Amino acid sequence: MQQKVVVRDLAQVLGLEVMTTREQLNREVRVADFHRPGLELAGYFTYHPVDRLQLLGKTELSFLQGLDADEKWERLLQLCHPDTPCIIITRQLEVPAELMKIATDQGVPILRTKLSTTKFGSKLTNYLERMLAPTTTVHGVLVDVYGIGLILMGNSGIGKSETALELVKRGHRLVADDAVEIQQTEEGQLVGHAPELIRYLLEIRGLGIINVMTLFGAGAVRDKKKISLVIQLETWKKEQQYDRLGLDEEKVQIIDTELTKLTIPVRPGRNLAVIIEVAAMNFRLKKIGYDAAQQFVNQLSEKIDIADDLD
Repeated sequence: MQQKVVVRDLAQVLGLEVMTTREQLNREVRVADFHRPGLELAGYFTYHPVDRLQLLGKTELSFLQGLDADEKWERLLQLCHPDTPCIIITRQLEVPAELMKIATDQGVPILRTKLSTTKFGSKLTNYLERMLAPTTTVHGVLVDVYGIGLILMGNSGIGKSETALELVKRGHRLVADDAVEIQQTEEGQLVGHAPELIRYLLEIRGLGIINVMTLFGAGAVRDKKKISLVIQLETWKKEQQYDRLGLDEEKVQIIDTELTKLTIPVRPGRNLAVIIEVAAMNFRLKKIGYDAAQQFVNQLSEKIDIADDLD
């Protein structure tokens, strides 16, 4: 799922001046990249990306002024493709009359900014990549434990919210309860946050809804957090074999990103908050190169080799 960006919103957020009629501002922007049509103004339209925002700066407009009237009209006509979301003029430069006429006829809005092309391009890219990043919503609880963003997942009633409450009491931070909105901000990176309606709220069965920030202070919550680890809580099954060494690393895919997944069985007497704290710390150690389970296996192999040699 992808968020929707309309040219009208783009103009409002980035402070752009609308040069054409406002009726043209309902176009959707579907691609996060923009395009500077230098080659196109020189006459090469073979690979022209019509679905991108077109950015015209001092270089493009000065080249355009050097063309004769027929060439200028023909190339602007091709530039103002009906599928182009909008054309943006930088540096508060004057919009050529021919461009204004053709864009109006084709229904392509023209916007203008005071910023230089480079500065505005960077600002535009950051905004579009954030807004058009793939998103999804998962059922779970997102918490920040020792700087590691982890999602607690499991069946309803397994104890996710109660575990999150205990983690908050132990000094960690809540990001989202029940529904976690996840955005892939860049390749291999997921950022989660709570829907605005339930931000800072935690539902505890038998107690009801509590506001974590009101009860525990601003230091007990976060607005968003990069997700690094998924912890699946499931009811303990006597007949099932659980990983006792930690050598088998399970993965789960969210959007296009793979995350490490741990499955923790739940039964009376287990302190889930402490186990999750240790899981977060152990995950950090693995990231910096120390794997306790692998080191144990290596030492065990060495002992076995020495015993075989003595025999």
